[in-house]
Amino acid sequence: HVYSAVPVAWSPQGEEILEWCDRIIETCRRTGKHYMLGETTYYHSEAMYCRRRAAEGAFGDFVYSEGEYMHPYDGGCDLREVQRRRQASRAGQDWPARVREYQQRGILTGPMHYPTHSVSGPMCVMKAHALKVCAWGFRATAKDPYFDDSAFSNETGLFQVSNGSTMRICEFREIGGKGGEVFRVYGTLGSFEHNTWRPKKGAPARLSAEEMRDPLPTEVAEAFRGTAGTEDFYGGHGGSHAYLTHEFVDAIASGRRPAIHVWEAVRYMAAGATAHKSALKDGEVLAVPDWGDPPE
Repeated sequence: HVYSAVPVAWSPQGEEILEWCDRIIETCRRTGKHYMLGETTYYHSEAMYCRRRAAEGAFGDFVYSEGEYMHPYDGGCDLREVQRRRQASRAGQDWPARVREYQQRGILTGPMHYPTHSVSGPMCVMKAHALKVCAWGFRATAKDPYFDDSAFSNETGLFQVSNGSTMRICEFREIGGKGGEVFRVYGTLGSFEHNTWRPKKGAPARLSAEEMRDPLPTEVAEAFRGTAGTEDFYGGHGGSHAYLTHEFVDAIASGRRPAIHVWEAVRYMAAGATAHKSALKDGEVLAVPDWGDPPE
């Protein structure tokens, strides 16, 4: 069984990303083993709350959603330092030479090749996936080596979704401030934005993270609290670490499919890889590949 960090697979070439998605799907089918993506947004408190409300039917029919991962290359977590650390590893030391090979062939990446933080929020709440996309890119203005292998520093995509709604996704790496990672979902009966539930009838309700989180099993919460030595034991990335760890371990121990299984994860990747392809084609509408739902 495999648990991986995000993204599922990465390459400057979108077709290679999709090929790896296909290979991982086929490996899971052939071996019967489970794959889980460690997508932190899935276990942000906002996502847990919205999935509960969606299960109740409180959104009504989904109309529109937005997801944003605005992570400036030099804001807060310096992406140049992240890149340097990755390339310092044994596996990373040959990567710069491989990237240059892609560049010599005219193949350039973009932020939509790392789409899981932005698309996973709306998609996991709506239990829907992208069908078509048109996207546009903003070419980097910063003269920084971080963008040498990128066609764009910012990309925006507009998606047609399998439930009939529309989804707008932003993946930005060149923007003022520290950025942020948020999503918003709008339905005919209720909507969620800025940590606030807005029903069609009645007053809006501003919610805290504790109010929105699902409860962890007592023994799991106690174990993480004991390790962290603090009441704030959930960990970083929106308090998702304890949930991600518990979900994978519990799923494998129980013989069930994990929540962020491979069929869910590749839908995130396919949306981003196809959006980047569309941006390279100046917004051409493209169909998003799909591997279907997992077997029963």
